[in-house]
Amino acid sequence: MKRAAGNPADLEVFRNLFVSIAEEMGTVLRRTAFSANIKERRDYSCAVYTADGRTLAMGDHMPVHLGAMPLSVEHVLRQFRLEPGDVAIVNDPFCGGTHLPDITAVSGVFLPGSKKPEFYVSNRAHHADVGGMSPGSMPLAREIYQEGIRVPPVLLVRRGEMQRDLLRILLANVRTPQEREGDLLAQMMANRRGEVRLREIVERYGIARVRRSAAALMDYSERIMRVTLRGIPDGQYRFEDFLDSDGVTAEPVRIAVSVRISGDEAEVDFAGSSAQVSGSVNANYAIAVSATMYCFRCLMAGDVPYNAGLMRPIRVLAPEQSVVNAGLPAAMAAGNVETSQRITDTILGALARAVPERIPAASSGTMNNLSFGGWDSLRKRPFAYYETICGGMGASAAGPGRAATHSHMTNSWNTPVEAFEHSYPVRIATYKIRSKSGGAGKFTGGDGVVREWEFLEPAEVTLLADRRARGPYGLAGGEAGTQGKDSLDGKRLAAKSRFEVKRGQKLRIETPGGGGWGAPGR
Repeated sequence: MKRAAGNPADLEVFRNLFVSIAEEMGTVLRRTAFSANIKERRDYSCAVYTADGRTLAMGDHMPVHLGAMPLSVEHVLRQFRLEPGDVAIVNDPFCGGTHLPDITAVSGVFLPGSKKPEFYVSNRAHHADVGGMSPGSMPLAREIYQEGIRVPPVLLVRRGEMQRDLLRILLANVRTPQEREGDLLAQMMANRRGEVRLREIVERYGIARVRRSAAALMDYSERIMRVTLRGIPDGQYRFEDFLDSDGVTAEPVRIAVSVRISGDEAEVDFAGSSAQVSGSVNANYAIAVSATMYCFRCLMAGDVPYNAGLMRPIRVLAPEQSVVNAGLPAAMAAGNVETSQRITDTILGALARAVPERIPAASSGTMNNLSFGGWDSLRKRPFAYYETICGGMGASAAGPGRAATHSHMTNSWNTPVEAFEHSYPVRIATYKIRSKSGGAGKFTGGDGVVREWEFLEPAEVTLLADRRARGPYGLAGGEAGTQGKDSLDGKRLAAKSRFEVKRGQKLRIETPGGGGWGAPGR
């Protein structure tokens, strides 16, 4: 089907209008949220969708959220015909979610006199605790029922009225109910802002022009993606990489991919990946799609609109009951944060065999997830906290990798030491660059970091990390980055572990450096 090219001026105007709405939604969410995880780390994402649920615009937020969120919107629309004032929420990984702490809120945008939504707005935020067997809801689980409260698509707000019975059920199952309620209300307000701004655009430009421009933007992104794919030599490119373990056994977990390029289309097939495992590194299909979308978006020159048109030429195949498309009752907490990173490394490794000068060496390849909780005797309240810790970026033909950076599927910020110590009974004893941890090469990989916590109260701690058995790979003759390392009072810890700390104990996490690019000394 031939598509209209669209007026270039209109494309640029409406592209920026739609993106600005998603960005403003994120600003509202960040400024009204209660938790440091959202206010400081910015672990959230916002997007705008068309009347049939296709992605129209995304904020510059978390890639792992944004690529997966359309499937949550799809499940909501299957379940409900949203009415004015409705807000649906969902966190179920088997309904398009990623892992249970990520709660997605979806609202319809109605124009005056309309009975159906003209758009949808949605945001996804990582809640620092949603119950389960460990504070922070990122446990060493063997099934999803241990990870927290699982929410299928439900209406938290119906025709503008908060469903208090449902809210009470949610808050009764978490360790920090006041913080959770505040963050949920912030998500409602973010969607409300998106609704207001979209109605303003329609009032100014007219719905016919807005619809034409929305369709033209997606067609434009599709055309640019097809041009990008035509720039990759036809062929089939394979690669495999491994997670250190699933946290239950010591066996490595294989992620295998075959990328087939044929003209202006691509097929990404994860056949050969490990079957779903006992531990929590299982990912769902939404995460596999999200990582694929991110990798191909990175190949595109320029700032191309990030919308549903990008995925039209790309097909993703993921075997059912595998670690990249797991089924019930698989534990999923680390699939979103660790397996998503390894899927990204694997796809980029395959593409490096097709276009070696355009692909960087592996970055740290782990989000170094730390969660902990307990009772704060000074503030007289429970606490639960979660954060990801940055590492080194991989080097490329363009130059060395950056140090101390959240890369690929995470786009979060570092929690400032002052904000951290103000809110929690923990002191940051050390925070510095992990010198010489990047892989050697013509261009050196970026260095990781060293972060050390001194606990001022007893706490239960969970660590979900990777790249401890083998460092991030180098490319074009470059060497691997240094693998990560974790210890408690000097005693080595397993990369995926749960333990209790006493007052005064120190936890030290040393994150991996990125891989080097090009043979050293050249």
